[in-house]
Amino acid sequence: MSASKQAHKGNRAQTARPEDERLPVGTSFAYGLQHVLTMYGGIIAVPLIIGKAAGLDGAGISVLIASCLFMGGLATILQSFGVPFFGSQLPLVQGVSFAGVATMTSILAGGDGLPEVFGAVLVASVIGLIVAPGFALIVKFFPPVVTGTVITTIGLSLMPVAAGWAMGGNAEAPDYGSGRNILIAVGTLAIVLILSRIPVAMVSRLSILLAIVVGTVICLIFGWADFSHVLDRGVFAFPEPFAFGMPTFSAAAIISMFIVIIVTFAETTADIIAVGEIVRTKVDSKRIANGLRADMLSSAVSPLFNSFTQSAFAQNVGLVAITGVKSRFVVTAGGVILVVLGLLPVMGGVVAAIPSPVLGGAGIVLFGTVAASGIRTLSKVEYEGNLNMILVAVSLAFGIIPVVQPDFYNSFPSWVGIILHSGISSATLMAVLLNLVFNHIGVRSKDRTDRSVFVAGTGRVIRREELERLINHEALLAEGDTVKAGKIVDCNGEEVPVVTEQEHEKVGEAINKGEARTQEDVRRVIKETED
Repeated sequence: MSASKQAHKGNRAQTARPEDERLPVGTSFAYGLQHVLTMYGGIIAVPLIIGKAAGLDGAGISVLIASCLFMGGLATILQSFGVPFFGSQLPLVQGVSFAGVATMTSILAGGDGLPEVFGAVLVASVIGLIVAPGFALIVKFFPPVVTGTVITTIGLSLMPVAAGWAMGGNAEAPDYGSGRNILIAVGTLAIVLILSRIPVAMVSRLSILLAIVVGTVICLIFGWADFSHVLDRGVFAFPEPFAFGMPTFSAAAIISMFIVIIVTFAETTADIIAVGEIVRTKVDSKRIANGLRADMLSSAVSPLFNSFTQSAFAQNVGLVAITGVKSRFVVTAGGVILVVLGLLPVMGGVVAAIPSPVLGGAGIVLFGTVAASGIRTLSKVEYEGNLNMILVAVSLAFGIIPVVQPDFYNSFPSWVGIILHSGISSATLMAVLLNLVFNHIGVRSKDRTDRSVFVAGTGRVIRREELERLINHEALLAEGDTVKAGKIVDCNGEEVPVVTEQEHEKVGEAINKGEARTQEDVRRVIKETED
């Protein structure tokens, strides 16, 4: 073995944390580029949506895209590399959060334009920076039943955007909703589905981005795309501060945006915990607080450079799991790449010139994936013996009402409309409120569920290999569970039995047959298995 390889092996052996491993510079940037490509479609989607909602032309949208890439890169570097009190020092890629899209479009609908959006982001983020450490301590109030509901609502509330793109993007255009536009969107969607089936990991993971490229090339061949203005802003430019004017401030818009901040807190906390599990490193409240502070500092600076709230990208957490590359410095390299892309407005110009129907076809998958991620989170929630089913049902309904009936709050005071006109804000408020009422305040779930038609009781068990993980990460506990003396106690004050794999299978069979509806039944099945 060469001396260099021995030294590298020695360095790895001495690494205290898996995420601190340093790979060769070239390798780090190669893996970093993969992270950028994985999240590129998501990070450009928000400025595209907001730019079109604000009525910007191609040049204006190009500025927004370049700005979001630039700030996403800086936020990624801060989060992954870290400085004292800022940054989780985990392989987390940052970018503009989807959570704020519905709220920002609602603010834009009020007529005050992007300056009011930037003002709301600025003030709400500063408030978030102040309360971030406190949130790290109260994360139990944002369990999977709340975050899953909110994420699902985000995806569903963005579907009208995808449909509008598929129809042509501009409702005043003569070809809006034409058969040609719909055909382009359907064709792009078909390309995404075909590429997703190709048994090459890189191709399937990049199916959305590749489909946008193929769809745009086809449109260009038929003369349905115009790239003549791509170079209008030049090849290189530093993002101009306050390019769309100085921020303006509205109390209602700030309150609405602060709700978005709370949502991004929940999202980023979940991602920090998830990537900590993947990397197999310790994640405590201090580390979560550092990560949230990095989010908020980046978000507070973003309006200065014409960008929006920043949060961790969940798809990149999945990429860490797929590749097994745990080094945070790989993600830091990806952040550097994003900064460079943000300094090249020509890239934003290219994206802004992509035909709207192409984006519509890809958006169906992109936004649908967001909703599916929320559904996946909800699938892990315990629904038996509690009121989680009605919590999800009511919260989703409140989130969808403004989407299907935008005039629903027109007769209310304007500040109510701004806050609740966003489906994400409505769903979040209702989910948090019901979670507090059903699972934390006053009468416990058992007392309520005995009289409810929405739930049915059943027994529960926990496998031995899961116990330590749940104790170390209380945010992963089921609704109403607490940790006492190294044991998990449910909302009724009963200890949840810890079982072996064999006992777990037997209890599962008994529950499915309806033979284990109480903890007493579960203990009976366990005793029979032992005998």
